[in-house]
Amino acid sequence: MRLTLFLPVLLLLGCDLQKSHLDRVQSEGELVVLTRNGATTYYTDPFGPTGLEYELAKGFAEFLDVELRLETPDTLSDILDGIQAGRGDIAAAGLTITDARKRVLNFGPAYQHITPQLVYRSGRRAPKSLEELGGSLEVVGQSSHAEKLRSLQQTYPGLSFQENSEMESEELLYLVWEQVLDFTVADSNEVAINRRFYPELRVAFDISAPEPLAWAFPPGEDTSLLEKAREYFDELNRSGKLAQLLEHYYGYVSDFDYVGTRRYMKHIKERLPPFRKWFEASGESTGEDWRLLAAVGYQESHWNPKAVSPTGVRGMMMLTQDTMRHLGINKSRHDAQASIKGGSRYLASIKQKLPERIEDPDRTWLALAAYNTGFGHLEDARILAQDAGADPDKWADVKKFLPLLSQKKWYKKTRYGYARGREPVRYVENIRSYYDILVWITDKDRLPIEVSPAFRIDTPVL
Repeated sequence: MRLTLFLPVLLLLGCDLQKSHLDRVQSEGELVVLTRNGATTYYTDPFGPTGLEYELAKGFAEFLDVELRLETPDTLSDILDGIQAGRGDIAAAGLTITDARKRVLNFGPAYQHITPQLVYRSGRRAPKSLEELGGSLEVVGQSSHAEKLRSLQQTYPGLSFQENSEMESEELLYLVWEQVLDFTVADSNEVAINRRFYPELRVAFDISAPEPLAWAFPPGEDTSLLEKAREYFDELNRSGKLAQLLEHYYGYVSDFDYVGTRRYMKHIKERLPPFRKWFEASGESTGEDWRLLAAVGYQESHWNPKAVSPTGVRGMMMLTQDTMRHLGINKSRHDAQASIKGGSRYLASIKQKLPERIEDPDRTWLALAAYNTGFGHLEDARILAQDAGADPDKWADVKKFLPLLSQKKWYKKTRYGYARGREPVRYVENIRSYYDILVWITDKDRLPIEVSPAFRIDTPVL
């Protein structure tokens, strides 16, 4: 009787053990992804969860028709150990494919290529090779950078470095900027993003050729989930979605401007404080993040309420007289509070015109383009994108078609005709960087927000 009762249970357990990795994920209805918090992977911004790895993982979970569960172990070592032990289905953490890792893990297809770079702070002599370092070099423990440096020690026997298993790459970049460390090695995408926050960081040289990033899967012969991931990335490449995501996350940070970034960070401390309360109030009334409104104000006037453009728009948010009247604001455009209120209402009105299906942050970037060039020209560019098979609801696609509005071949096909289409692209990309920096500063309280005697509301600004 006991054998009879236990036999079905044993058979069920045996069937479960025979399930493939893919079958287990789909039957449990959940994809467990190990990742790390960082600007190049996964983080939460005012629009919600974001990051390249987050977007890719979310898309794969939808591809499998399961729920996504993200886990963020404390260190890179914990992520690698966790996926090797099978405590997650995928490690999606900006992992470089290396020979050592391939011996203990399975890897999916490469989705991005990065270059490891030696980073230092300006003010010291830039080394020309690893032989000339002459200072402290620290990298993330168990990282591909540590693996690469160990192999380079055969060529440069005097090369020494420390592995830090407690910090992420972004933290080591900060220590270099603070001059606690002399050097670190970071991936080129991380360097590009973080130089906006730490403008004095410099790249001495690349320590290797470009290397592939890919997802890691648990070791073993069961590659069913990995093969499904191959299908997923094949589809992303065919549809252009992967290129769109890479453009979305890295396209606007490629042109680094040290002087402009340093000036902006100085202006946050000296010029912003007297206007901050009005940006905050307008943000509350329209539902916008006040820091986005402030970023628009900086792009428009560098927070100068007396600014006047050659085309006649003026004030903090550079509005026309007709726009101010239409918004029900009858004060001078040089009135900073009125201008900020008008700019925030105008941006909100543009966002309301866009189709409801467009989600943030694309909704915001498209609205900003219209703020600069006009709603009609934005719609012309969206139609051109749609006619070409691109996505008219994605900023990464529409930004490619806006510049065509300055070419007769294209603008003669549109309703609103010629426009200086490159300007709204640069406009939006600048605001995105200003916004990112202001969020970073205010969230981390990097700089005190106080009124500097060097700048008052009535101070003329050049």
